[in-house]
Amino acid sequence: MELYLIRHGIAGDRDPLKYPNDEERPLTDKGRLRTQQVAQRLYDIGVRFDLILTSPLVRAYQTAEILQKAGLCDRLEEFAALAPDGDVRVWANWWLESRYNKGNSCLALVGHQPDLGNWAEILVWGSPKEKLVVKKAGVIGLLLPDGENPLGNSELFLLTSPKWLL
Repeated sequence: MELYLIRHGIAGDRDPLKYPNDEERPLTDKGRLRTQQVAQRLYDIGVRFDLILTSPLVRAYQTAEILQKAGLCDRLEEFAALAPDGDVRVWANWWLESRYNKGNSCLALVGHQPDLGNWAEILVWGSPKEKLVVKKAGVIGLLLPDGENPLGNSELFLLTSPKWLL
């Protein structure tokens, strides 16, 4: 089973006057364009998702919508654990109980850094090392074991910034 961790695109600067609630910061025009380019590249190389789960924050949700509009997936759902400081174990439990934990499923999780980097490390090594960095609109690809606990049992097959995809 393939899992893609995708960081949201470039968002508006943290500005308490413009965005008093950080959760509402949207993608910039540059962020939308770069994310569209990444989505198109993923589409061109044949990546398709059975489901996109996204952080509820505006910038992540907008990123997920761009992936969906590019034809990468029909299904898009918010997943609270993808918000900043979310727990990968919540997602892992969901995954183990889902229909996506066997076979040729392909999922995308859209979220934030450093969480996505830490999640990848936990999935691969069982604990965070704080060494993997996902650039904005960057992608990490993991192979998860069929039907088994993915924590510490997954394989990294892709870590790329947008510039290497484009």
